[in-house]
Amino acid sequence: MGTTILGFIAVLVPLLALIAWLERRAARRLELAAVADLEEARTRGSHRPLAQHPQIDPLQCVGCGLCVKACPEEGVLAVLEGIARVVHGSRCVGHGRCETACPVGAIAVGLGSLAERDDVPVLSPTQESVVPGLYLAGELSGIALIRHAVAQATTAIDAIAARDGGRGAAPVRPGAARLDDGSVDVAIVGAGPAGLAAALRCIERKRSHVLIEQEELGGTILHYPRAKLVMTQPVELPLLGRLTRSEYRKEELVELFHEAARRFPLRLKTRTRVETVSRAEAGGDFAVRWRDAGGSGELRARAVVLALGRRGTPRKLGVPGEELPKVAYRLVDAALHRGEDLLVVGGGDSAVEAALALAAQPGNRVTLSYRKEAFFRLKPRNEQRIVAAERSGGVRVLFGSEVVAIEPDRVELRVAIDGGERPLSLPNDHVLVFAGGTPPFELLRAAGVTFGAESRRPAVATGPRVA
Repeated sequence: MGTTILGFIAVLVPLLALIAWLERRAARRLELAAVADLEEARTRGSHRPLAQHPQIDPLQCVGCGLCVKACPEEGVLAVLEGIARVVHGSRCVGHGRCETACPVGAIAVGLGSLAERDDVPVLSPTQESVVPGLYLAGELSGIALIRHAVAQATTAIDAIAARDGGRGAAPVRPGAARLDDGSVDVAIVGAGPAGLAAALRCIERKRSHVLIEQEELGGTILHYPRAKLVMTQPVELPLLGRLTRSEYRKEELVELFHEAARRFPLRLKTRTRVETVSRAEAGGDFAVRWRDAGGSGELRARAVVLALGRRGTPRKLGVPGEELPKVAYRLVDAALHRGEDLLVVGGGDSAVEAALALAAQPGNRVTLSYRKEAFFRLKPRNEQRIVAAERSGGVRVLFGSEVVAIEPDRVELRVAIDGGERPLSLPNDHVLVFAGGTPPFELLRAAGVTFGAESRRPAVATGPRVA
């Protein structure tokens, strides 16, 4: 019996040692891969977070790796030298699953210190800026994800309602088409998820409102390619209730928005651009100047919620021919393009998704022009797909290239090659430009809104204007 036990131990101990060695070896390979990934991220510039991101306390982190497994965006986190580290910070969109998964509370997802940030407005916990009565919600506040935008918008309206106390709502007819027929409790600028949530919350809290959008109901979501997945977590919208599905695509979410417009008395005005927001008088209501195809006017509001998003005005190329009707700054429906020569300009996720969608249509010849030498902030899935499409010939990718002129039937480019440049002329039916946008930060500053790096400056609450 003793001999049998000793024999078993003699076999078991080396086996356990082998298993432990193999585990250490596998962990070392993973760590070396993570180190290489971090170096690649630094080279590309994707290690820098764009907005909210995981902030890890190294004194509490136990290196279990549960945060890495929980993150739905590949490559954001890795365990290095026994501690979780942010690798591709720019890929973080604030799901917060890493924070929930951490068993020791070592992770908090947020914006971090705002002391050096000049792209994140200083806001109170109720989303109010330093200008009393002027609130920000959604991407403009520095926080992404639809659930965050909805939560911020409802928080802002609740704060406005609490501040108003027993004051009666401004006498405005629900659903009125005109903007100059009186004043409202709340003027909401931008009809994306945050703006819609704010309007629905106004109805719940019996506060009059107007929802102004320079395009159509849906806001920034309308710029996404067809069938793009736009929501990956359940969210609760005022009046509509909880959207229980974990995934919604662009068209489904836009249809939900239109359902809300049909069911509830939204006072919605589309194709209307807000030009200025200013105090009508010291400590009084806001004057909201607007313009549409029929002219311009002014609306009075007790409070304003800006839900404009960070995309702002599309950035243009500044080249001859850009004013031609064949040039667009978003892809409405890839299926409308068949048998065409198409140029997509840009190297971000939107540009790559548009190029892939166009390449999937019969007969299209798609070229993607990007001024840098490699993609550096793509989601891993998009990078894998565009690499595969280039290898298969579905999309022609021109790194180090710039558009120099657009003609009715052609497009002229300059391409870097072998340390020099060469001209390239391509036949072309349509050009789609995804060069980002100009966020309305300067316009906010003109209204007295301060940003993190400016937070020590005295605020200006009256006089300046914002478009």
